[in-house]
Amino acid sequence: MATSRTPSRSRPSGAGEQARSAGALPWHLAEPGPVVLVTGPESLLAERAVERVRAACRERSPDLEVVSVEAAAYRTGELSQWTSPSLFEEARLVVVTGLEAAPDALVTDVTAALGELPDDVVLVLRHGGGARGAALLKAARAVPGAVLVECPPVKTPAEQRAFAQTELKAHGRGIEDAALEALLLAVGSDLRALAAACSQLVADVPPAGRGRAARLTEDDVQRYYGGRAEVTGFKVADAAVLGHHAEALRLLRQALESGLDPVPLVAALALKLRSMAKVASAGRGSDQVLAKSLGMAPWQVRTTRDALRGWTPDGIAASITALADADEAVKGGGRDPRYAVERAVIAVVRARGATG
Repeated sequence: MATSRTPSRSRPSGAGEQARSAGALPWHLAEPGPVVLVTGPESLLAERAVERVRAACRERSPDLEVVSVEAAAYRTGELSQWTSPSLFEEARLVVVTGLEAAPDALVTDVTAALGELPDDVVLVLRHGGGARGAALLKAARAVPGAVLVECPPVKTPAEQRAFAQTELKAHGRGIEDAALEALLLAVGSDLRALAAACSQLVADVPPAGRGRAARLTEDDVQRYYGGRAEVTGFKVADAAVLGHHAEALRLLRQALESGLDPVPLVAALALKLRSMAKVASAGRGSDQVLAKSLGMAPWQVRTTRDALRGWTPDGIAASITALADADEAVKGGGRDPRYAVERAVIAVVRARGATG
């Protein structure tokens, strides 16, 4: 009995249709077409895009046959076996990977297949970038109904934040801005590590309710990842609030030289100052009582109280203002993010003991 045809020839809808009308789709909107061309160097995003196409095809045809073709191991004529019409019109998804290093035989066979794809076959082509196969890519784009998915490198803090938010949204969760900065500080910029951290947080922190109650908080991130930030943001913040000028700058420069982005460094300072402001405004009481009222752990209250020695309300306020300016500068409002975070550290050190 023939299976239903794949969604490769069906009309896209919603956000995907709007994005396609403007050109390439982002990875999280990837959808089937007669040919799906997944380009760009970000391998995790490409894998996610291919998985979305696979899931959409399988939803339409539960007995979908999936065939993977690796460029490095390709044999001449192999592709035609999988892209030929099926006697029983069985739905088939053929995923060809490694086109950026494809042998001539594969380039020739893929080019030939593009002109005679049957309706029950979806052909996914994965190209990691480079000049190899440029003519093939042009031919793939010209196929009527072809879908282009771009997976550019995720480099900037804004792109990393957007990726994490998309990951969490896929799990039905949101995250507070400060919590997101703390997560990036603890996990770093590696995309796979960030994706794994998002998944683990969702599994470890059940939602307290709906809407804002379902959002991950700073405390959630600190509970599970606060100890993972290596030398860096938290140590810089600790040295700065203790007034250790030389040590704070030494640690800051070490962090910047190791590749840590200025955005999470400013976030670490802001987390520290916000905790100090909360404890300072809470008044007297035992660590346990204050911890319960502030939503902190007793040890956090204790260490924050220690950090408050030598600080005045004016000094805390001045530091928070300086960090707000630095936050804007490192997120695109200034010309030199490294200088902006260094200036913020110096401002925090000098604000300790300020009396207005």
